[in-house]
Amino acid sequence: MTTFETQPVLRAQPMRGLRGKIVFLLFLLIAICILDRQILSVVAPVLTTSLHLTNTEYGVILFCFLAGMTIGQIPVGMMIDRIGARMGFVIIFCVWSLASMGHAFMRSAVQFGALRFLLGLAECGAYSGGTKVIAQWFPPEDRAFAAGIFNSGSLAGAIVAPPLIVFLTLRFGWRVGFFVPSLAGLLWILPWLRTYWEPSRHPKLLAETVMEQPTAPPAAHKEPSMLYLLTFPAVWGAILMRAFASPVTNFYWYWLPEYLKHQRGMSLAMVGLLAWLPFLAGGIGNLGGGWASRWMVKRGYSLNTTRRALFSGSIALSAIAVLVPTSSNNMVAIALISIASLGINAYAANLIGLYTDLFPHQMLARITSLTGIGDGIMSMTTMLLTGIVVDHFSYVPVFIAAGLLPFLALSAFFLLVRRVQPIAIEMPSPGK
Repeated sequence: MTTFETQPVLRAQPMRGLRGKIVFLLFLLIAICILDRQILSVVAPVLTTSLHLTNTEYGVILFCFLAGMTIGQIPVGMMIDRIGARMGFVIIFCVWSLASMGHAFMRSAVQFGALRFLLGLAECGAYSGGTKVIAQWFPPEDRAFAAGIFNSGSLAGAIVAPPLIVFLTLRFGWRVGFFVPSLAGLLWILPWLRTYWEPSRHPKLLAETVMEQPTAPPAAHKEPSMLYLLTFPAVWGAILMRAFASPVTNFYWYWLPEYLKHQRGMSLAMVGLLAWLPFLAGGIGNLGGGWASRWMVKRGYSLNTTRRALFSGSIALSAIAVLVPTSSNNMVAIALISIASLGINAYAANLIGLYTDLFPHQMLARITSLTGIGDGIMSMTTMLLTGIVVDHFSYVPVFIAAGLLPFLALSAFFLLVRRVQPIAIEMPSPGK
């Protein structure tokens, strides 16, 4: 029997209100994700002393988390594409919140590594799922701005983490520092289920929309294989653009408290007071990068011109990281890291916008998962190398790499993506 469905015509007012609520929940999603992820790096100065860990061993624990992130990218991305972000986020939030709580009961590096792996398996869906939601709910000119709000949640989580976790650790011990913040993820599920459905199924929209004449449903298609997606140069460009930039952000997230305490000689309390400043600057970069994209497009600049200009400018700012080791003044060093953080996060906001510019939303979570694999492989490698280099040399080569790696990401954009326009990816027909 042939079935038909009615196509909803969405009115502006309910859409604006719903988009605002959805992007705020995405902001909280990534904030909680990073808060849970950041707990380890904030307590690391205490934990490494308590468990007698070297920088190399700490790097291995970080490697386990990133290995989970990498291995989980494809299955979690495919799950979100198939069942949608509404229930997909509920599943991954439950898993990662319980895994984060479990850290409070661990007593060895091996146990920490195992739980970090599980945490990574669940958290990898936050980025790809959020990107898919933005592509479904926002028009092209607003996506980079929405992505900036979404991605700035990562900086909000990183801003909150140092003072909150330091307070809990100094007052109650590092185990409470893990357990209490991990409850936030389970609480987030409640407003998410009350607010979010896919656009074609949202009860509020269906109640307030004008219905067109029934139309035949689209023909069934198979999902394109990962190997097929990898035949497109723009997909490789997207992978490398994330792979060469994300390790820089990961370095600031996971190593900054260690660097400030053991290299700069700051107390844990002082780390709690100052370590959030680069993340505040990064949040400004996220929002500023997204706002600048929206401003340029609304004033008639093409998406191609906008992305080229903002990618180039933000990467130039991130290169200031190479100057950090040259400063003997702690506040100057934090200021330089903050500028570099602002640049790399302005880049990240426009990178999410670029994904939605290039790829169909039906397969966006899958493609974003491929970029996550590239991110994971590079980040695993750099986290291990960071520990080894710091143990045997110093932080100087690490900051030089943090300043120069993003230029490889920019090269991938100009060489492989080349022009910002939708990529025609044909869906295989059912018989093929």
